[in-house]
Amino acid sequence: MIPADCFAKLPDLLSADADLLRRGRWLNVECRIDIGSEPFHMSFKDGALVSFDRGPRLMRSTAFTVRGTDEGWRNHWQKMPEPGWHDLFALTKRGAASLEGDLRPLLQNLQVFKDLFALPRRLPEAP
Repeated sequence: MIPADCFAKLPDLLSADADLLRRGRWLNVECRIDIGSEPFHMSFKDGALVSFDRGPRLMRSTAFTVRGTDEGWRNHWQKMPEPGWHDLFALTKRGAASLEGDLRPLLQNLQVFKDLFALPRRLPEAP
């Protein structure tokens, strides 16, 4: 399964994680996550994922964007990632990901986003 297909399962993985939903209850943001060349647009309202769109959307405003390579996400989603692949900032340090835009909502909810980006590790078919 390609990394973008794994990430596309994020809404189901998030809805099954009551603890993560509870911890993210103050999150209100629109953001874009690029899995390789495939963009995903996500909107959160009071911690709930109210919109999850796969593919390009012209003129769509977002607070921030996280861009990661297929290799970066594939290694990040291993059941036990190797050092340097285990964390969002490790991916940026390695050059496999970048952060752009107003990072305040990301940093204010950093652990929520780190846990959110790690959800595909739970998939049996994760890369």
